[in-house]
Amino acid sequence: MAINTRKDIFDLTTNINTQYIYPASRLLSQLTGMAVQPNKAIVGANAFAHEAGIHQDGLLKERQTYEIMTPESIGLPSHTLVMGKHSGRHAFRERLKSLGYELSKENLEKAFNRFKALADKKKQIYDEDLEAIIADEIIRFPERYKLVSINVTSGSETIPTATVQLKIDGEVIKDAGFGDGPVDAAYNTIAKITKTKSKLLRYSVNAITGGTDAQGEVTVRLEERGRTVIGQGAHTDIIVASAKAYINALNKMEYRKKGRIGGP
Repeated sequence: MAINTRKDIFDLTTNINTQYIYPASRLLSQLTGMAVQPNKAIVGANAFAHEAGIHQDGLLKERQTYEIMTPESIGLPSHTLVMGKHSGRHAFRERLKSLGYELSKENLEKAFNRFKALADKKKQIYDEDLEAIIADEIIRFPERYKLVSINVTSGSETIPTATVQLKIDGEVIKDAGFGDGPVDAAYNTIAKITKTKSKLLRYSVNAITGGTDAQGEVTVRLEERGRTVIGQGAHTDIIVASAKAYINALNKMEYRKKGRIGGP
């Protein structure tokens, strides 16, 4: 970006399409499970944020005062809010296209249904929410395990308990379990139902956007007999997101056991 922004100084050019920098960063974050730091140069959440009054005033008067490069130049949309409760399929499809996603009719319908369900819970739908929907609903490995339902009871005066229903090879299995907290109870129950030998190496939670109604994006890393996989799940309910991430990782582990993928 330095070469692209200050061509007058460097007198150099590259064939790099800088508008793919932000999408590529998001994709890498999803694949590795490593969140981008807010203060990360260019692609961090604070890179184009201006809170100080003098900065805001200068930006309004002359954009290049504090933005020598534009958000659009790295592929970051200039507007934040893109979709809402009353958005239709056409607008939804066009927005996904602008984000680089071309879906089949079947996958578009699946993603749109998830979007409408999310829109009933959130007033504002952001690009990051749409990307999470695609990652959670479309970009998946064959599912041996599928979450049917999960209910968790927890509190300061009760033992955290989870009741989980999973569909395994087409058969619905239900069980309950306990844990030190709601997520631990859910994971213990899922592990009991699936009879997995995988070890949980890492568990992390990130809010995809701001606000108390934000989707939670959960990333887990599992290890079993030298094989390591990363699972991700997103939902406005962090317990559901946690369960989906764990099950996503278990499905990847099953896939790796068959020798079909070589990485996380």
